[in-house]
Amino acid sequence: MTGNTPQSIAEYLQQLRAALAGADPAMIQDALFDAEEHLRSELAEHPEETEAAMLARVAGSYGAPEEVAEIYRDTEIKVQRALRPPRPRPGRGPLARFFGVIADARSYGALFYMLLALATGIFYFTWAVTGLSLSAGFTVLIIGIPFIVLFFASVRLLALVEGRLVEVMLGVRMPRRPRSSAQGLPLLRRIGAMFTDPRTWSTLLYLLLMLPLGVVYFTLAIAGLTLSMALAAAPFVQGFGMPMTTVNGVAYFWPLWTLPFALLGGVLLFFVVLHMARGVGWLHGHLAKHLLVKLGSN
Repeated sequence: MTGNTPQSIAEYLQQLRAALAGADPAMIQDALFDAEEHLRSELAEHPEETEAAMLARVAGSYGAPEEVAEIYRDTEIKVQRALRPPRPRPGRGPLARFFGVIADARSYGALFYMLLALATGIFYFTWAVTGLSLSAGFTVLIIGIPFIVLFFASVRLLALVEGRLVEVMLGVRMPRRPRSSAQGLPLLRRIGAMFTDPRTWSTLLYLLLMLPLGVVYFTLAIAGLTLSMALAAAPFVQGFGMPMTTVNGVAYFWPLWTLPFALLGGVLLFFVVLHMARGVGWLHGHLAKHLLVKLGSN
């Protein structure tokens, strides 16, 4: 290692965080967790060693903080390339860009996320409200503190699960590892750190927001898809002699001259829905990044 050799795991992690300054917060979280897990497993296998002796021993195999940071930065370049949607070919006009969304896999992922958001939103909201209510009620009992700690731990786990959904469907880099557990701290300080961590509360806010957002996303997706399919199917429905509208038992048929326009409108609306889904996915991905990763990451 360099002349500024860390003497403890906490110092090693601090130097690693400094070496990764300016990098993606999700990547920093992964790097810190991997480093802490590896170093503590090495220390557990050799309990007779001090942290300084263990760090000196694994210097060649695991690497100095600066070396580890460089490896993660190089790996992150490949990850970002994989997540980045393909760039449009130069010279494509507005029409080509508008209709080209049909081949964008990210748009379909975002559309599926909008449909799924209602179910996940209901679950997240119910979990957060129930957990907060029971935590407040149990504070006067001896099981209050353990229950609150377990609830906050479950919130962090849900943040990790949601992060995987966001990364896979929306293409926004999210953590693949839990947050660094600070195992070197005493138990009470670790519990206190969980309460004072801004990301704990921003994650709870995200879980609560997912219900109204899920309702909006699901409504927009269903309304857009339903209207698009109804318009596109109008000529075929009436071609089989079935009415498009029935009011008080009276069947109404659309004028024949409107049917080609209905078909065209339905097809165009589907492209609009895909563009809308891609925009919603971009906005929600950045919201998730801010509330689940960035707050308290420094």
